[in-house]
Amino acid sequence: MELDPRASAAGVRLRVYEEIDSTNAEALRLMRQGEHGPLWITAERQSAGRGRRGRKWISVPGNLHASLLLADPGPVVHWPQLSFVAALAVHDAVVELAAEIRPMLELKWPNDLLLSGAKFAGILIEGEGREEEGAVAIGIGVNCTAHPAGAAFPATDLAAGGANVPAPALFAALSVKMPGRLAQWNGGNGFATIRADWLSRAAGLGEDIRIGLADREVAGRFEGLDDAGCLVLIAPDGGKAVVAAGDVISFGASR
Repeated sequence: MELDPRASAAGVRLRVYEEIDSTNAEALRLMRQGEHGPLWITAERQSAGRGRRGRKWISVPGNLHASLLLADPGPVVHWPQLSFVAALAVHDAVVELAAEIRPMLELKWPNDLLLSGAKFAGILIEGEGREEEGAVAIGIGVNCTAHPAGAAFPATDLAAGGANVPAPALFAALSVKMPGRLAQWNGGNGFATIRADWLSRAAGLGEDIRIGLADREVAGRFEGLDDAGCLVLIAPDGGKAVVAAGDVISFGASR
């Protein structure tokens, strides 16, 4: 893996591992040792890769496993919005390298990317801090050449979708796209434009969807996102619900 020269010129650094437990875990370990970033950490393989809610992320050679460590990117309350920032940056990088699949790409709330309706990338935001001090790791996993079978939500990879996007090329493009999206976000001050860009690529907007919560499921029409990035759902009885944390587990019958 190598950074795009433009990223290096901007002061971004990179650590490359052949195998590690988790790029996010390593980013946070380095942070505790005094590292402030911006620093990318990549690994060919992860022995303990993870997704949201402690789920295991299958990590195999040929796919992209990367984390970006940022110190004090903005107020802690806005850190969850970085999943939308990162999703847009990944989308930008994929489109730059495989423009032909752009019509098949969508963003799935809150932190996944879909290709022809199946998940090919996920994002995990982890940080340590309070108020406006701390550091955050933006973990990104992209299935470039392989994907797990039997996943709860259908999975795919870029190669299976007809796009030849090697992980090193994707990472180099991402290393340039991410700073641009972070500048747009501006510590949370620019989230309105991030939200608009994300919604223009959103899967299921205006459709009936089902969301898995910690203890139950809810269903309704996906109306949009609120000012914090929570999903706004219109229930069958016309009532409005705001979902702060959950997983979209299915879309309407039209899919």
